Amino acid sequence: MEIIHTPVLLQETLQYLSPVGEPFEKDCLMIDSTTGEGGHSEAFLKQFSNLRIIGLDADLKIQARAKERLGCFGDRMGFYSGWFNDYYANFPEGERRPDLILFDLGISVFHYERSGRGFSFRYDEPLDMRLDPSAGESVEQLVNRANEETLANIIYQYGEERYSRRIAKAIVEYRRQSRIVSSKTLADIVYGAVPAQYRHGNIHPATKTFQALRIAVNGELDRLPVALTDAFKVLAVGGKMGVITFHSLEDRIVKNLYRDWGKQCVCPPEQAICTCGGKPRAEILTRKPVGPTDTEVSENSPSRSAKLRVLRKLREG
Repeated sequence: MEIIHTPVLLQETLQYLSPVGEPFEKDCLMIDSTTGEGGHSEAFLKQFSNLRIIGLDADLKIQARAKERLGCFGDRMGFYSGWFNDYYANFPEGERRPDLILFDLGISVFHYERSGRGFSFRYDEPLDMRLDPSAGESVEQLVNRANEETLANIIYQYGEERYSRRIAKAIVEYRRQSRIVSSKTLADIVYGAVPAQYRHGNIHPATKTFQALRIAVNGELDRLPVALTDAFKVLAVGGKMGVITFHSLEDRIVKNLYRDWGKQCVCPPEQAICTCGGKPRAEILTRKPVGPTDTEVSENSPSRSAKLRVLRKLREG
C-alpha cells in the first residue's frame, strides 16, 4: 500500500502525548479523532506497547486505507466511522474513558491527490470537497446557489481573503452563463478576478478561496468548539489532549478553550465570591504552540503552518 500523507509534528506529538509514567496505567486508551491514513496511530502503536487506539474518520474511503495499514495491530486498533463531534457528543455512559485524545485538523494529502473531489485547484475534478460525500451540500452546489454577499462573507471569514468581494462577484457573473462544476473552472475564475500582481505570490491566488469553501461545506469551524468541549468532558482525569491546527481561526478556538480550562477560577464574572474552589480544570503543557522544525518544513511543506497545543485534565467540572 502506497502511503501518500506524512503526519505532521509526529515526534512532538509522540513526546507530549506519551502514555508513560504517572498517572497512566499499563493499559491505556487513545482516541485518534482524525485518523486519516493512520500515520499518527501507527507511530503511537509502534512506540507504546501499552496503548490501544480507536480511530475516528468521517471519510469511509480514507478510513479503508487506514484499516489496511493498521490491520497488523489486531485488536489494539479499532475504528469509528463518522464525525468526531458526533462521537464525543454520544459517548456512552460507563464506557472506558480515553487517557489520550488527538485531533489533527489538517486535510490529508490523500484528499488533494487521490480523492477526486476537487480539493486541489491543480486538477480538473468535480467540485465537491466534502469529507463525507454522502452528506450535506457540495462546493458545486454552494457556489452555484449562494448570493454574492454570502459567498464574499464565506471567502473572507474562512479564507481571510482580502479580495473576497471581487472573487464572489466573478463567481456570480460566470454562473450567469454556465454552471460551475469543476475545480479548474473555479480556480480560473479566482485567478482572473484578482489583481495581476496577486497572481504571482508565494501561494496560488485560489488557495484561500478553496480553503474557505471547504471549511464551509464541511462545517469545520462550527464542529470544532463543541467537539473539543465534549472531548474534554470525556477525557479521563490525568489524561492528555493534543490538537494540531493549520490556520489562525482553528488555533484561536483551541487557544481560547485551553485558556478557559486552565483558569484558576471558573465562576461567572458577575459572581462576587468564588465557589468553584479555585482549582483549574486543566494544566496547559504547551504555554506556546509547538511548531515544526526547519527540517520538517523542508521535507514536508504542509507542516509549515502546523501548531500543536497540549493540556492535561486535572479535574471534572
